[in-house]
Amino acid sequence: MQTNLESGELLGVTGDFILPGTRSGRDPARSIRRGPSRLPAEVVAATQRERLLDGVVHTVAACGYARARVSDICQAAGVTRPVFYEQFSGKEEAFLAAHRHGTAVVIRRMEEAFAARTDWCDGLHAALRVVLAILAEVPAFATVAVVEVDAVGPAGRLVREQLRVRMRRLFVGCPRPPDGVSGELLVDTVVGGIYSTIYRYIAAGRHAELPDLLPTLAHFALTAFLGPAAAARRVAQAEAAGVSWRKPLLPCVREEAADSAQAGASANP
Repeated sequence: MQTNLESGELLGVTGDFILPGTRSGRDPARSIRRGPSRLPAEVVAATQRERLLDGVVHTVAACGYARARVSDICQAAGVTRPVFYEQFSGKEEAFLAAHRHGTAVVIRRMEEAFAARTDWCDGLHAALRVVLAILAEVPAFATVAVVEVDAVGPAGRLVREQLRVRMRRLFVGCPRPPDGVSGELLVDTVVGGIYSTIYRYIAAGRHAELPDLLPTLAHFALTAFLGPAAAARRVAQAEAAGVSWRKPLLPCVREEAADSAQAGASANP
């Protein structure tokens, strides 16, 4: 399964909208029976890859990237080492695959929420609401994507920067800043501030509190372009018109139970 982070296009046999870390790699409903299988080889390989992505996320979230071993990932995914090395050259490649696929899912959900609003301010509020809800709902992926990516080195910094580039696109069409203020630098500063705040909460294990940050982060972002009074008014309007973050936001999570039940009839190593 491949993910093109820059275009947002998700390519793969199955599981394109399932966030890594949502499911257990060892779920019996995802096991492939031993012996001759009627499943096509590409379906078996795709299923094993998905389970390994889940295994990477759960292992790294629990142990940290530096201490995670390939054997730990295989155990969490319920696959053998030979199967792992059929998919990935090593731990780093597996981690980056999970990160790219998961962040592409998150960004797509944010962009869908943004595009559903005709007003830029409302769209930005909706996009922030979605990302905070997802990271709160799948804390293992949040830890891996936001915190542990720093431990990967240059490759991790690259995928983190690719994520921030995608987030900057949400500011296309934003109000023009005052004369003498660099719009590009202002957007970078806002995106960096939002990312830094989210990082601190996740690093402290405060995933469940992330949705509570929405009014403050939205106010911070809008103030940079509208000023504090107008930003406060727009945030209040968006909050009054919005729905609870606990209502279904994640087809990538909600559909998982049904998918697992269907897979159980033919299921997975």
